[in-house]
Amino acid sequence: MSYSMSDLLQLMVSEGASDLHVRVGTAPTIRVHGILHRVEGPALTPESSEELMRSITSEEHIQQVRERGGADFAFAFGEAARFRVSVFKEKGNFGMVLRQIPSKMLTFEQIGLPESVKELLFKPRGLILVTGPTGSGKSTTLASLLNIVNETRDEVHLITIEDPIEYYHKHKKALITQREVHVDVPNFAEALRRALRQDPDMILVGEMRDLETIEAAITAAETGHLVFGTLHTTGAAKTIDRLTNAFPTNQQEMVRIQLSTVLQAVISQLLIPRIDKPGRVAAFEIMVNTPSIAALIRDNKTFRIQSDIQTGSKFGMVTLDSWLIDKYMKGMISREEVINKSQDPTTIMSKLQELDLAAAVEQGRAQNK
Repeated sequence: MSYSMSDLLQLMVSEGASDLHVRVGTAPTIRVHGILHRVEGPALTPESSEELMRSITSEEHIQQVRERGGADFAFAFGEAARFRVSVFKEKGNFGMVLRQIPSKMLTFEQIGLPESVKELLFKPRGLILVTGPTGSGKSTTLASLLNIVNETRDEVHLITIEDPIEYYHKHKKALITQREVHVDVPNFAEALRRALRQDPDMILVGEMRDLETIEAAITAAETGHLVFGTLHTTGAAKTIDRLTNAFPTNQQEMVRIQLSTVLQAVISQLLIPRIDKPGRVAAFEIMVNTPSIAALIRDNKTFRIQSDIQTGSKFGMVTLDSWLIDKYMKGMISREEVINKSQDPTTIMSKLQELDLAAAVEQGRAQNK
């Protein structure tokens, strides 16, 4: 039996799989709701793995894999779906991971974001960061935010810089320019510099992964543009520290001053398996930059930001731990996930014990009636 890429992609679409792994020595493997499942059939040989890879990869990208050890690109599977592909060499053989890009934009309600985040989309300038580990749904959240801008703001030119382009946005009310790194422009930093001459109102930076890109994004936010960016960090304090520490020591104080004025918000997210039905649910931490938080950033006291988020609900702020507790109370996620994903497991465990005690007391009362 041999596998066809078309059949494997069709299987991903029908099963709602997020990823497909192609690796020599094992059958193709799909990830559904965060769990890996091997496709029924024989293990892939070096020849069959290469055949699958060549069926969707251009000669130019294969050359990149040979020269650099890897290549990334996106492609459409007819009208059914789009995929982000990473091709690489592993023990001398070709391997691949394909990530399915959802074809439909999710609404705020479907993602689970609070209305307070929507207000951020109407800020005239500043930096909004969406952060979280790989596979936590950052791209989906950003695409949905940009789609709201596209549907509601007719006075906006929005430039996206991505590697590769994941969601294709059609021109609705806004004017949208989507540039792909390595295809339309050599790198993120260069694209950002050029963007400032292309009359943008809003700029999306797919990934702020190096000093040059971070510097260019902060400059763009300072010069009167609303800039969206992503980072692989969890939590507002870690995100601010990561940005600051990317700079040489002698520049860090100046960067903290810049961030204290340009940063609008940090939205951190995780995807957690549900226990009430198949699928995963997003958990968020939302920090909005208030004068108090700006002072903490400026004075290098990011460790105190968490307490400001805890007391900042009137500004639309919420901590990850309180979000997790809320989803646990609604019966959507397990106790283990709450403890594992929380930022302060000790406090969370005592909170869970309090909830269990309260539930036991309530149950006892109900039984005595």
